[in-house]
Amino acid sequence: MINQQLLNPQSIAVIGGSDDVHKPGGKVLYNIIKGNYKGNLYVANPKQNEVQGIKSYKDLNNLPETDLAIIAIAAKFCVQTIKILAESKKTKAFIILSAGFSETNEEGAKIEQEIVEIINKNNGVLIGPNGIGVLTPNYHGVFTSPIPKLDSQGVDFISGSGATAVFIMELGIPNGLTFASVYSVGNSAQTGVEEVLEYMDNNYQKGLSPNVKLLYLEQINKPKKLLKHASSLIRKGCKIAAVKAGSSSAGSRAASSHTGAMASSDVAVDALFKKAGIVRCYGRQELITVASVFMQKELKGKNIGIITHAGGPAVMLTDSLEKGGLNIPQIKGKKADKLLEKLFPGSSVANPIDFLATGTAQQLSDIIDFCENELDEVDGIAVIFGTPGLSRVFDAYNIINEKIKTCSKPIYPILPSINEAKEEIEDYISKGNVFFPEEVLLGNALAKVFYTDKPRNENVILPKINTKEIRNIIETSENGYLSPDKVQNLLDAAGINRAKEYVSETLENALQNVKEISYPIVMKVVGPVHKSDVGGVVLNVKNEEQLIGEFTRMIKIKDTTAILMQPMLSGTELFAGAKYEDKFGQLVLAGMGGIFIEVLKDVSSSISPVSQYDASKMIKSLKSYKLIEGTRGKEGINQEKFVDAIVKLSALLEVAPEIKEMDLNPLLGTSKDVIAVDARIRIEK
Repeated sequence: MINQQLLNPQSIAVIGGSDDVHKPGGKVLYNIIKGNYKGNLYVANPKQNEVQGIKSYKDLNNLPETDLAIIAIAAKFCVQTIKILAESKKTKAFIILSAGFSETNEEGAKIEQEIVEIINKNNGVLIGPNGIGVLTPNYHGVFTSPIPKLDSQGVDFISGSGATAVFIMELGIPNGLTFASVYSVGNSAQTGVEEVLEYMDNNYQKGLSPNVKLLYLEQINKPKKLLKHASSLIRKGCKIAAVKAGSSSAGSRAASSHTGAMASSDVAVDALFKKAGIVRCYGRQELITVASVFMQKELKGKNIGIITHAGGPAVMLTDSLEKGGLNIPQIKGKKADKLLEKLFPGSSVANPIDFLATGTAQQLSDIIDFCENELDEVDGIAVIFGTPGLSRVFDAYNIINEKIKTCSKPIYPILPSINEAKEEIEDYISKGNVFFPEEVLLGNALAKVFYTDKPRNENVILPKINTKEIRNIIETSENGYLSPDKVQNLLDAAGINRAKEYVSETLENALQNVKEISYPIVMKVVGPVHKSDVGGVVLNVKNEEQLIGEFTRMIKIKDTTAILMQPMLSGTELFAGAKYEDKFGQLVLAGMGGIFIEVLKDVSSSISPVSQYDASKMIKSLKSYKLIEGTRGKEGINQEKFVDAIVKLSALLEVAPEIKEMDLNPLLGTSKDVIAVDARIRIEK
């Protein structure tokens, strides 16, 4: 899709260019001229011979052949215009700034589709419509400002929203963040975030291509493509952070199982990002802060040294780092004494290292060197240095600039005096640096980056299961919830450990089957989806008299076709399940059962296939993990068996993608075993 005519056009035509820089056609032309574009630049405007000093063609048929067309005319004129350009002017790249397409109404969507068909037929690429354009070192093809500093080792930024792209750049530029390219994909009619990322992956050159990618997404149309190329780029050494907006409404639709209720498109997005190694952010400021962390050397361990001349920010930074799971190791003994010798009386070196408001640039240099060379227990260094306006701090900022470049450990400069030290910060940024204006935002972002896993293994080895039996059950079943016997057979074929159970349609049959189980037993209705809600679950049935009474009552419950009986087992309630999420595929979920899923919604997720490593990470990421480990003298749960159940569930899904919802709820876990007590499976072919 992406081609050289888009990336480095030898000629650009602005269709709808004007002298009015307050209109998109005028401003984009202005930006291209101001950006010192080196190729041939043309304008098409039916009313003028010259626009902003550039020759204008009143008749599009007289326009010279052009690589790239940037279009800023009404939607209704676009089809014919693009037809002429694609078929007569050999144009292979199009950026449509105009609105009025699929985001507006059905008529607009139809026009958009016609345009895509014309461009596809002529092997071209389309960015937009309804975006701000494309910004590269070769040309400034956007109608907005600001235009950030363009640096080949800056950030590649791909956005589904033009306005949001502008606002994110506005936040990043004052912090020193530079950009290599910006793509505003708008409606993504032909080319979306996924396709741009695909191009960046396929054409990545180590040492030459930018290593930081930022994404703003309002929809993920091709999650598997996003997963593939994001993972690939990160394995090559890139770092990717993304905001996926619209997380609160789309995933809240009603569903009939626990898994369906817990799983949503946003849960799937979270699972995808984790599997890919993408750092997920939830706002513009967090995205910019994470990007600024990316621009520093990589943090190799979780121990942070904090250097400050102001107590309050250091306390807040310490709090945010520790809440995020990072560590601020105490400095004491001979090392502390040695460092104190270099500082003014009253300084503290316990960590945070507070060298007082009167501390000098030379002392700052000495402390950084000490953290770098003497403190093996420190993996990264945060430096807080501002000014109350009593003196200039150029010397201190020069020290930070020098140490960032020469130290092996990453240094995170927190420069809070954005007004009083404005000149010093501008000077600091001009040397190619980024900084953090606020310590808590840095602390949160640093922890998030550190604890975001690398991409999961592409080649997941799943256990061998009885594929033939599974396919036979699926192919001979109707859509909907499977009968208990078929559920049992599927679990057996997948090797998932389950409780022995029998389904009885008559009382006589129940009395016969109970001999195979022995009391006490559990009785459950077959038919109703939410059994407990209709009084369809009875625990601890101890004798024949109780069995007869409960069977007689339960068989009369609406929609009940039979009664399921199984031994009364004990253990900690666990949960595992799956749900098919459109475009993403099968989503596997796991957690503690009971209140933890019903009320606290303590569930972790992963996109199938799920490896043993993935399953183990899912379990360890639960808020309730300490209960799984065992606490207050209570034995923990056999994690190996829990992992095995999750992995085999995933293997079942891979063989039977027709499974749209599945619950193993509860699984009963002990220190010795994990057993499925109840299961529910819905298929849709």
